Amino acid sequence: MRYALIVLWLLLCAATPAAAQVSIGIGLPSINIGINLPAFPELVVVAGSPVYYAPRLDGNFFFYDGLFWAYQGDHWYASSWYNGPWALAAPEIVPVFILRVPVRYYRHPPAYFHGWQSSAPPHWGEHWGREWEQRRGGWDKGPRGPAPRPAPLPVYQRQYSGPRYPSVDRQSALVSQNYRYQPRESVVREHFQQQGVKGAPAPPASQAQQQKPKGTSAPAPRSQEQESKGAPAPAQPQRGPAAQRPQPPQAQEGSEQKQKHEPRQNAAQRDQEKQGPQGKGGPQEQRQEPEQGRDRGQEKGQGRNK
Repeated sequence: MRYALIVLWLLLCAATPAAAQVSIGIGLPSINIGINLPAFPELVVVAGSPVYYAPRLDGNFFFYDGLFWAYQGDHWYASSWYNGPWALAAPEIVPVFILRVPVRYYRHPPAYFHGWQSSAPPHWGEHWGREWEQRRGGWDKGPRGPAPRPAPLPVYQRQYSGPRYPSVDRQSALVSQNYRYQPRESVVREHFQQQGVKGAPAPPASQAQQQKPKGTSAPAPRSQEQESKGAPAPAQPQRGPAAQRPQPPQAQEGSEQKQKHEPRQNAAQRDQEKQGPQGKGGPQEQRQEPEQGRDRGQEKGQGRNK
């Protein structure tokens, strides 16, 4: 009986790693993988890739899409903090940009990497088998064009080292407060949600305009002529009974009465202009001038006769 229990215990222990390997997704951060960093490591971008690597560490340490990634003991692990704790990542969900990192950037490569071209990615299909390669077909053939931009590094973690390194309970809150990056990989987004990381950025202004409810119309744009003349913007049409009331035609009646009186005033002005010169005595003065000339001539004639 004791022998049977021992055999059963050994079978359970052997089955545990196999079950962990086929699990889908990133687990909860609870594993110590033997990477103990006293401070935030130096990270450098892999040439032509959105992945960072740690050139000064004696380990396979990377950063991509908001998470730290480590390849240790033939398994991939991920963490939102540089010194863990780490969560196991199944081979089926490891991002392709991590898988495409060339062999030369593995600072502590496993033995089966020996003989592989240093400028090419590891032979993951050969290592994990044909079934994995069929599920992840095309992982080593990236799209044409430039690679996406690397995610910003969580440099706020530099102030948390040694005894100040936060516990698991505080890590999610600190990420929500200090790291506003939105991951592009769905598996990373799910991992953040699983940890309770909040604070995803608001959608861009273009998306906010597209999400504007229908039925609301923007005000009519002002023309260039109105802008140059300083004319006020056209008023928006009002709804309700106030907009339907017709204006009283007072201005029209006043203009019609003014037009009726204008012909009479013009005729009176023309009559005054005709009578004006005669009333001033212009022609009478011209008639008196020859009479005065006759009187002067008679006076001169009388003087000669004397």
